[in-house]
Amino acid sequence: MYLVFWLAFLVLFAAVARIYVILPPRKRVRRGTGKKGTCHLAVFLGSGGHSSEALSLISALDFSRYTPRTYIVSEGDPLSEQKAIALERLKAASALSLARNPIGGYRILTIPRARRVHQNLLTTPFTALRSLHAALYHVIAAPRLPGGSPSFDSLLLNGPGTCFVLCVAAYINRFLGLSSPRLIYVESFARVRKLSLTGKLLRPIVDSFIVQWPELLQDRGRGECHGWLV
Repeated sequence: MYLVFWLAFLVLFAAVARIYVILPPRKRVRRGTGKKGTCHLAVFLGSGGHSSEALSLISALDFSRYTPRTYIVSEGDPLSEQKAIALERLKAASALSLARNPIGGYRILTIPRARRVHQNLLTTPFTALRSLHAALYHVIAAPRLPGGSPSFDSLLLNGPGTCFVLCVAAYINRFLGLSSPRLIYVESFARVRKLSLTGKLLRPIVDSFIVQWPELLQDRGRGECHGWLV
């Protein structure tokens, strides 16, 4: 019994130490910008205004550089999928008319919602686990299967709660020493004085935490503000 206790303690200590090591630093570490090549960008479209903001954020990007692109949408949200397709068609037409480089391909990835609007909190763990199962498959398993989809280089998040599930899947990758996307969270423009619940949960663990109003950084917590982005 004594031996079992110490083995459990060592396993727990090793797990906590590993999590501490993979957490991002409090201060942002700037990376070089001279790297050439492409970046597989994944964008979570959280429905409604969240989807509009996320698509607005990436609309100014050079799609020939950020390719391929994966749009992650929740089940039962066809409008966000339609908006993503419309943006892709607009960018493709613009590149063709201006004789620019081809913008590459994209795909729409649908995963279950972690929690539906007004869903009972008692049933939320079950839907969250279902969402996590799908996220684990697409972030960890699929890129390593023969003929599977490529892994993401960067994952752009803007809310709501399913963002947290995607981050958990990415952190399981990191915990296991596997390649993981760079996690970028941009707080909603509507959040002026107080962070959203998703923002509060993800602030300590994402690689880049960005807000659009300086008042949100008055607590001197980690994060950066570049003004209005949408």
